[in-house]
Amino acid sequence: MKLFEVHILQTVAPSNLNRDDTGSPKDALFGGVRRARISSQAQKRAVRVAFKEYGLLDEAERAIRTKRVVAELLRRLEAQGHPREKAALAVENALNAVGLGVKEGQTEYLLFLGEMELDRLAQAIGAHLEALAAGEAKGKKKSEVSAEVKKALEGIFDGGRAVDLALFGRMLADRPELGVDAAAQVAHALSTHKVDREFDFYTAVDDLNPKEDTGAGMMGDVEFYSATLYRYAVVDLEKFLQNLQNDRELVRKGVLAFLEAFALTLPSGKQNSFAAHNPPLFVAFRTGEGLPRNLATAFEKPIRPREDRALSELSVEALLREWAKFDRVYGPLSPEWKAGVNLTEAKVDGFPVVDSFGMLKEKAEEALEALLGG
Repeated sequence: MKLFEVHILQTVAPSNLNRDDTGSPKDALFGGVRRARISSQAQKRAVRVAFKEYGLLDEAERAIRTKRVVAELLRRLEAQGHPREKAALAVENALNAVGLGVKEGQTEYLLFLGEMELDRLAQAIGAHLEALAAGEAKGKKKSEVSAEVKKALEGIFDGGRAVDLALFGRMLADRPELGVDAAAQVAHALSTHKVDREFDFYTAVDDLNPKEDTGAGMMGDVEFYSATLYRYAVVDLEKFLQNLQNDRELVRKGVLAFLEAFALTLPSGKQNSFAAHNPPLFVAFRTGEGLPRNLATAFEKPIRPREDRALSELSVEALLREWAKFDRVYGPLSPEWKAGVNLTEAKVDGFPVVDSFGMLKEKAEEALEALLGG
């Protein structure tokens, strides 16, 4: 397996970045103690947002997750000059024909579709508009879609060379053959140490209260914790290449975009209250051929605070000891490239460290060029 791994240690100040249904910050038991946790799903969402907001990927290289596919296709069909009523019927018939049922103007579940897939779908519906809109009035039975048109529609669902879709996959319960197997796996972030939740009791003052009317206009509490988090992700480069229709240049661009987005973003829960904008203190990549390694076992025995050394510093050293131990027993990747940036006072002897995140991306790009070739 050709893989690209990212290992991150990140200390966040008091925060509630990813909460459960009760509003509490997510946690988990690991090594017999309670740890801070950020779910993989929340991290992947942050990555997808960063792809757009940081300008890491062009619009055509991204996907949209929505139930409002009908409205999006109608917008594109109307831009082509098709009448709205006929186009609406054609869209509904087309989506029903490929097993993506429509109810009250929305699909029954969220669809993850590449921008190119949406464009091609709109073009195909426009090209077969008369056949697809031949159904009876709304509320009555729709006409059957011909096998030829259905085949043309189904052929569109190939991922559309959308990087985020190729990374995180698509599952269609009713049409599994139209799904896309994810090329990336993202671990739940865990604190390297034991955490205890804390509570912030807050009050809000009513600005128009009469002077003699004392007391708060509102009060409540919010849970939070602070933590040094270990974050891990791996990309199967061969699956990624397959999902992107063997576009090696787009794979290289996609991996570098993923490295940057994964390293520099976190979920945004309660940030207006906590502003925990704390960049990672250690980021490393590992790429080559072999088996992936999540190094969370470095923290199975939780790191204990010390007055003379930071938790982040101790965590970096524990991580690199675990890395070296696995290399010694199971061997490194073959071939292997690796590098990291380190902002802590940890001893990193023997590990290739560069001076900036920009240089780290350059090292990753060089490694990908050598591993993937032309």
